[in-house]
Amino acid sequence: MIRGLQTRTDTPNRPLPKGLPAAAAMLLALASLAGCTHPMAKVAPPLAMSEAFSVRGDSPAPDEWWTAFQDEQLDELIDQAMRENFSLRIAWDRLDQARALAAKSKAPLWPSLDGSAGAARTTVRTPMARTSTSDLSLGLQAGYEVDLWGRIRSTHDADLLDIQAGQDDIHAAAMTLAAQVAQTWYALAEQRGQLTLLDQQLKTNQDYLEIITLKFRRGQVSATDVLQQRQLVETTRGDRALVESATAVLEHLLAVLVGRTPESFSPPRLARLPEVPALPRTGVPAEWLRRRPDVRSAERSIQAADQRVAAAIADQFPRLGISFGAETSAEAVRNLFDNWLASIAANLAAPLFDGWQRRAEIERTRAVVSERINAYGQVVLASLGEVEDAIAQETQQAKYVKSLRLQLGLADQATKQTLDNYTKGTMDFTRYLTTLLAYQRLQRTHLQAKRQLVQFRVDLYRSLAGGWTPPRPSQAVIETAPAADDTATTQPAQPAGDARQ
Repeated sequence: MIRGLQTRTDTPNRPLPKGLPAAAAMLLALASLAGCTHPMAKVAPPLAMSEAFSVRGDSPAPDEWWTAFQDEQLDELIDQAMRENFSLRIAWDRLDQARALAAKSKAPLWPSLDGSAGAARTTVRTPMARTSTSDLSLGLQAGYEVDLWGRIRSTHDADLLDIQAGQDDIHAAAMTLAAQVAQTWYALAEQRGQLTLLDQQLKTNQDYLEIITLKFRRGQVSATDVLQQRQLVETTRGDRALVESATAVLEHLLAVLVGRTPESFSPPRLARLPEVPALPRTGVPAEWLRRRPDVRSAERSIQAADQRVAAAIADQFPRLGISFGAETSAEAVRNLFDNWLASIAANLAAPLFDGWQRRAEIERTRAVVSERINAYGQVVLASLGEVEDAIAQETQQAKYVKSLRLQLGLADQATKQTLDNYTKGTMDFTRYLTTLLAYQRLQRTHLQAKRQLVQFRVDLYRSLAGGWTPPRPSQAVIETAPAADDTATTQPAQPAGDARQ
């Protein structure tokens, strides 16, 4: 990965101004050598890429993939999460920190300039007289390190690459957040559907209990049949309590994802499981990799590490510094600018022996490059696995849902026939109870399978997405407010709440 140092040789040959001191001319000539840059590393995938994914879809997937479900409530929840989720806001703040560090690392490429001013008054008193003198001074001091070997530039380029990697990390985090909101929302839709289904099953079981109780009073069935049916009613009530608990937990999780406290957040009530759209177009793996923000981030991390290797190598070589100073002093302000003392100097400092500290830093940065390359390969492999897993799971889950739908139709007929036979006394209670339990269990399994199918589609959309840029939320500030005793208290700023419920 180390490409070596590349020295710029196309410096224009400009004439020097007349009267320029020889020392200044020499310094300008040395400064013209500055600007050596390390070439940007080209990163190729560390493994052979296939020409296509195992399954290809034909439907184009929008960059804002959640809109494919045509669920306005989901759109509003994801929009709120992008603006108010604290984890995503933290990622934006870290990106601002990276930008500030890049600006800081660029500062040494410019000369530094310091100004000074002083004033002193001295009084001498003797038995014969008293005299006072004033001393006023002004001064300027400029300094500049000539980046002969590109150490400063390579460090700054690495910081710029960190910014780009941070932007990609935000895009990846936003995609993950959108997927979490969607999966939580549809898990909540399933639990609400389970509640509705359990209410229906509870009513059915209570109706059957009345029928069995009536037959018991007539002496047509045993007390065991009544007790077993009562147990089934209570089991249904117990299952409903568990579903209510799971529903509350999902509502709380959804509140946290959108940046609200659970007690102040009321999710929309019209949650429903959508029909899964047609399989999206997967594209070519090589082109898809360039769209994945986490893959781009890993690639830029390699390039940043490579630039830091170049900076570590350049740190072994001599450093050339140029300094310029000018100062004046006088007893009165009007005479302050009459006399000036100016100086220009250059210094060359080279490391002679540092206990192999710089050599160890070079080896460390090279090991970081190797680590980043291996991490890049792992990200690529994991990304390919995510796509293939989502495709395989959705394909087989769709078949499973279709099978459950057919089973439901058959189980419904069997339940009705079994109840009719039991009512007529031609079938025992155990056969009837087994058939009813299987049918009700199948109803709940079918609803759960439909939600899992939606979840697999969300996973596929997330693994294929990459062209959408999330909106930038507002930055948090510390607000101060006067307390009752006129002392200032600091309170952390809260994000603006969403009035939509």
